[in-house]
Amino acid sequence: MQGFRGGRTGFLTEEEKADRPQITRAFLVRVLSYLTPYWKQLLLVLAAILLATVLRLLPAILTGRIIDEGLIGRNMNALLILIGLSVGVTLLSNLVGLLESYLNTWVSQQITFDMRNKMFNHLLGMSQRFFTSINQGDLITRMTSDIAGVQQIIAGTFTSIVSNVLTLVVAAVAMFQKNWILAAVGLVIVPLFSLPTRMAGKTRWTLTREAQERQDEINGILNETLSVSGQLLVKLFGREAYEAQRYEDANRKMVKLNIRQNMAGRWFRVVLSTFTSVGPMLVYLVGGFLMINKGADLTVGDITVLVSLLGRMYGPVNSLMNMQVDWIRSMALFARIFDYFDMPHEIKTPKDVIIPEKVHGDIAFEQVSFAYEQDRPILKEVSFTLRSGKSLAIVGPSGSGKSTIINLLMRLFDVDQGRVTLDGRDVRALDLGFLRNNIGLITQDTYLFNASIRDNLLYAKPDATEQDLVAACKKANIHDFIAALPQGFDTQVGNRGLKLSGGEKQRLSIARVLLKDPAIVIFDEATSSLDSIAESLIQQAIGPMLAQRTSIMIAHRLSTVLAADEILVLSGGRIVQRGKHAQLLAEGGLYQKLYDTQFGDVVDE
Repeated sequence: MQGFRGGRTGFLTEEEKADRPQITRAFLVRVLSYLTPYWKQLLLVLAAILLATVLRLLPAILTGRIIDEGLIGRNMNALLILIGLSVGVTLLSNLVGLLESYLNTWVSQQITFDMRNKMFNHLLGMSQRFFTSINQGDLITRMTSDIAGVQQIIAGTFTSIVSNVLTLVVAAVAMFQKNWILAAVGLVIVPLFSLPTRMAGKTRWTLTREAQERQDEINGILNETLSVSGQLLVKLFGREAYEAQRYEDANRKMVKLNIRQNMAGRWFRVVLSTFTSVGPMLVYLVGGFLMINKGADLTVGDITVLVSLLGRMYGPVNSLMNMQVDWIRSMALFARIFDYFDMPHEIKTPKDVIIPEKVHGDIAFEQVSFAYEQDRPILKEVSFTLRSGKSLAIVGPSGSGKSTIINLLMRLFDVDQGRVTLDGRDVRALDLGFLRNNIGLITQDTYLFNASIRDNLLYAKPDATEQDLVAACKKANIHDFIAALPQGFDTQVGNRGLKLSGGEKQRLSIARVLLKDPAIVIFDEATSSLDSIAESLIQQAIGPMLAQRTSIMIAHRLSTVLAADEILVLSGGRIVQRGKHAQLLAEGGLYQKLYDTQFGDVVDE
């Protein structure tokens, strides 16, 4: 859907009409499926609504008897009884309404609780491709404001429709029982309420979708510029004024849309309000004519009751007309949420899943080809084997496909051609949790949660003991640092671990992987951005891991390359050289160039 264009009318463009959700029977059944688990509570809500509706109309009916029997009849006892009864009925209706409100709120909260959980679990199962291509602001909007809007629909729109329809039916029956002529006169104005609805609905539909798009844009700006990395980039390039102006422009457009959205349909309500004042006047006019000129069997109390009931009807009619306008907005929210639910899980555990008793760590790539985007291949017929307990270093220019090999092994993406095997089994036939639990990944950009050191370590093994934490941290050369902190393992690391240095974060990530105790360990340029002292500490921590596990190292440092049992040289998505360090140097070629440019300074030092 396109963004807001100035000067556009409330009518939908052809493109917007194409985006408008089709309110089919299947769509409505899908919406109602979220209510089905709570059908018993909903029945109680409906019963409470029906009882409250009848009780709220009783005071209007009693008003006629108060006038005729109490006031005109000058009967004080009857007046006191009828007024007391009216007050009691009003109190009881309010109490029933309170119960209905509680039940309604409870059901709506439970439904949105289920929907949030389902959405979050669904998103957790989405592939890495989804998260690298989706707008983060849009993702947050679907999880927060869209689902919150659904709660308002359930708590407000659905139950209000039922309440208003019941009010109309009960009030109409009571009116016709009193006098069918005056009831028909009062109700004749009702069909006029639907005249402006179509135009108002189109306008609200357009503005609602545009407002959601603007909200997505604002969320995207906030997510990019106020994140740790984003705000640092803004500061480094002095773009504060630019980002402030960009946010102000988006915010101004959002304000204009909100004003238009809030004002949309106000003229419509003015017309409805005018109609509601005409009906009672017609009842008074016709009722007076029947009483004065025709001698009809009507009392002042009867006419008052009819006018009062008519007033009780116009409110629900007015509300239903507004709900008809808001209905499109409600369906748009469900459509947006269903759009995400309908996105398939690209990577998932197969039905006939294989869960081996033990992982040895034999890895093989067999004629593997892969592309993130069509017509832009990253890997081209890549084949190699890595035996259990051995180490493999992968070197090559940027964009040659080094990290892609890791992504395919961990099934963050699936191969386009060929296959990747673990202990002779295609990774696509293995349980996803089992596969990833047996692979430990340490990257250059270490991610830590804004929590304590303990919480970040326990993320790998929630049931780890204090002794387990200490042992892992000692192996990772980080225990002495942690022990020297005032709060030790309970020290907060800050957003993305910014309270720690790069080397400290890296060693903490190694300790986290040691707690996980995987059969395969992957180092994705884990020391490329560290100084020599930090790298030395990390190399000491890496040593024991390499000795016991199958390992893959994407390397930019000579020390990492020299530690490997075999080196693969990638270029243009193909393996162009393979062997040990001395052998590849003797061959010359690309490895010799990489050695001279990337590792030469280290050799000189």
